[in-house]
Amino acid sequence: MLPGILTVTTFTPLVGALIVAAAPTRYARSLALAASLATWVISLLLVIGFDPHAPAARPFQLVEAINWIPVFGIQYKVGVDGLSLVLVVLTTTLTWISILASFSPIKERIKEYMVSFLVLEVGMIGVFVALDTFLFYIFWEIVLVPMYLIIGIWGGANRIYATIKFVLYTLVGSLLMLVAILTTAFAYQSANAGSWQGAFDFEKLHGFGFDPTLQLFAFLAFFLAFAIKVPMFPFHTWLPDAHVQAPTAGSVILAAILLKLGAYGLIRFAVPLFPGAAHTFAPAIIVLSLIAIIYGAIVALVQPDLKKLVAYSSVSHMGFVTLGIFVFNVQGLDGAILQMVNHGLITGALFLLVGVIYERTHDRTIARMGGLAGSLPVWAVALGFFCFASGGLPGLSGFVGEFLVLVGAFQFSPWVAAIATVCMILAAAYLLWMYQRIIFGELSGFLQGLGHHLVDMTPTEVLTLAPLAALTVVFGLFPGLVLDLVGGSVANVLGDAARQAAIVVPPAAAALAIALPIVYVVGRLAWVAWIDLSGRGPGSAETPAPTEAAS
Repeated sequence: MLPGILTVTTFTPLVGALIVAAAPTRYARSLALAASLATWVISLLLVIGFDPHAPAARPFQLVEAINWIPVFGIQYKVGVDGLSLVLVVLTTTLTWISILASFSPIKERIKEYMVSFLVLEVGMIGVFVALDTFLFYIFWEIVLVPMYLIIGIWGGANRIYATIKFVLYTLVGSLLMLVAILTTAFAYQSANAGSWQGAFDFEKLHGFGFDPTLQLFAFLAFFLAFAIKVPMFPFHTWLPDAHVQAPTAGSVILAAILLKLGAYGLIRFAVPLFPGAAHTFAPAIIVLSLIAIIYGAIVALVQPDLKKLVAYSSVSHMGFVTLGIFVFNVQGLDGAILQMVNHGLITGALFLLVGVIYERTHDRTIARMGGLAGSLPVWAVALGFFCFASGGLPGLSGFVGEFLVLVGAFQFSPWVAAIATVCMILAAAYLLWMYQRIIFGELSGFLQGLGHHLVDMTPTEVLTLAPLAALTVVFGLFPGLVLDLVGGSVANVLGDAARQAAIVVPPAAAALAIALPIVYVVGRLAWVAWIDLSGRGPGSAETPAPTEAAS
């Protein structure tokens, strides 16, 4: 394998962004697509060179380590195991699809948009390959800036409100995580005769036995950052606004990749570094996961906006991911990882399909649709396929991940599995009811008024969906393609989790754990009240977006 190929994979989009920035605007689309395709091809070479049967004693492969800030032991250290490799390939695949899907909708500030997207890809890949906790934090924060720009500049009419909410939520969690990263580094340095070497090195930290009290507080800090990004209930409220206001490709990346950053952080860092605290808080996290599964499905059932329906379905499906992680068994964690991949493919495709109809109608209101099967038959078939996949139809990838999570949950507790199973029925309800209302029957009066604008999918739009549909079928029939790659990662994470039993929570820590959600809820209510009183909420007037103006 080519030396430094992980670095090449990570920073090829950055090179592409610099080329796009220097080139004339008329070449921005094609150059950005070429850079993302080149990154995708290189990531596929990683799969070819990866050995899924490598010894468990050396789980990370293709490791590159260079001293970055030697005085504090901070390194530029990257490497991949099966989990990070799968997510890197998912990222590079969805990025070129999203850039291709942006060719038609994005008509202004094209160069800036493409540069933002390529920089976003650098941050996402970096998160998945970083093996230094400080480097991980740098990549984690890099992701925030281009996503803020993509929503805030090319988003919908209330994009400013959505971006501020998105940044405030994620930044609070990120800063707490930074404090926890520094605290764990100081603890490691103190235990090693004042030496900083390895203080930020994940491979050394995850075998280090941190003090139980430190574990509890550090786990809470990491968990809050990752739970906001997943997002878990009750930290999910930024997601529907961000999805609705983001341009189509922004919604695709947000759902398909950015939500996975939080789940990846839980699997890679929170559980292995703080196994005792993970067991301590697992029952509470499982309860929150069950609430997210049911709540997301019920709220999706009553959504009038097509895009917001898909957004709330993400809350429900990601609840399966966090549930699978914290039942601490092979089936649950296998299912969680597979569900991460499947959700990225299926929900990304659903957002692309919403973007197709929005580009023609400039409307997403379900009640104004109807009878689209006659006017857009290809679109109707594609939407039906991905609705069935999202609902968990056997033979498609959405079924296997949720089934494995339910098996793992049943091993943990039959009652937990029974509650989670209700979501399967609710998912079918909100997806099929939505499909019936917008596809069948007579063409609505609103759609009739669009005349010749209501045309079926273009070849480019079909091309963006074809890879996702193919992978949905392949992973539904052959889930072992993913499970074999991540088998070593699953074994290592569960081995780390088994190193320590649950920590007996001191009264002060228990009181803080109870107080934090209360402070969060009160603070959020106060913030929302301030937004409403100041006239900066979603009902306030804003300048229409330059690319996807409201109808």
